[in-house]
Amino acid sequence: MAVSLEEIVTHDSTEDCIACRARDFVSQVVVPAAEAWETSTDLPRFSIALHGAAGLLGGILEAGVSREEIESALSRLLDEIEEQLTENRAMGGPPQGTA
Repeated sequence: MAVSLEEIVTHDSTEDCIACRARDFVSQVVVPAAEAWETSTDLPRFSIALHGAAGLLGGILEAGVSREEIESALSRLLDEIEEQLTENRAMGGPPQGTA
């Protein structure tokens, strides 16, 4: 199966948006789990995140996706994250649950 990073990072404005569903899963499940593992194993903050991300990206490289394509997709995702952080700061912080 060919991997299309463009498809994975592009928002399509539907309920089934791959980019939104993946981002939500990571923020709700993966990030808290990584933080908990770091705390429970006395590892430095971000150590699992950084090495985990590198390991997962290695799998993408192994699947035949070029480093340049990965870097382009990551740059796009990081740009989105920085924009969201800026918006959150302007609004007084990240969302705190549902009302």
